[in-house]
Amino acid sequence: MTTPVWHGVHVATALPFNDDLSVDYDGYAEHVRFLAEGGCDGVCPNGSLGEYQTLTAEERARVVRTAVEAAPEGFHVMPGVAAYGAFEARRWAEQAAEAGASSVLLLPPNAYRADRAAVIAHYREVAKAGLPVVAYNNPIDTKVDLTPALLAELHQEGLIVGVKEFTGDVRRAYEIAELAPGLDLLVGSDDVLLELGIAGAVGWIAGYPNMIPRATVELYRLAVAGDVAKALPLYRDLHPLLRWDSKTEFVQSIKLSMDLASRKGGACRPPRLALAPEVAARITRDTEEVLAKGYR
Repeated sequence: MTTPVWHGVHVATALPFNDDLSVDYDGYAEHVRFLAEGGCDGVCPNGSLGEYQTLTAEERARVVRTAVEAAPEGFHVMPGVAAYGAFEARRWAEQAAEAGASSVLLLPPNAYRADRAAVIAHYREVAKAGLPVVAYNNPIDTKVDLTPALLAELHQEGLIVGVKEFTGDVRRAYEIAELAPGLDLLVGSDDVLLELGIAGAVGWIAGYPNMIPRATVELYRLAVAGDVAKALPLYRDLHPLLRWDSKTEFVQSIKLSMDLASRKGGACRPPRLALAPEVAARITRDTEEVLAKGYR
């Protein structure tokens, strides 16, 4: 059977900027190719790690086109299509389809604390674009919780094919499987990869493969295969770094780690500022310890 295009390791790509903070499209295309060569299965442009909230509409559309054009055969592109309005989110999904993307990643409406009816209507609207939709559950930032029961409703109506689960509550994996059999679980934060991998996840929308794709892809493969004996030592080595993916400073953290690994991370656009010196020092230490162990 053909593996669904949203399965596997999709990297929520960091976006490189030039010195004047314009988008470095050539650098981004090179990064997409680097991740493909590192064993990843696809990329998710225009997520929070890609600083989509700071991009103009023209930049956001071009980032998707750049990812699709750089992707080798069999390497999938799942753009984030979040927007305050459902009509705008649907237009971003249509743009993704026109560019050649194979699926999209969609937050619930987050302009306010949306109720059940508003969430379902939002996903109905975006589903009209025709691409498979992976829901993104991040109630920490959006204040809207896609509970297992609500995910089951969305799945039963055919509006979503999977969920990026970011709550950090690994117990949800089992409730989702019970209430929505057939809905694919994707790991949403790096620091619960092993726990959700052995709980039945079939994908990972990932942060730290931006820096060390080969080691993190190996960890994912071991986790979803249930090979805890091999996965756990690797997970312990990487976990001090992986947990930065769920911190407030995750964008700056991953970009700093990339710089230390000789990948272009670079600065962020405002409102994200440079890390406090003590935070940067901690991330630097965690990164250098991982690199010293030979992980790439």
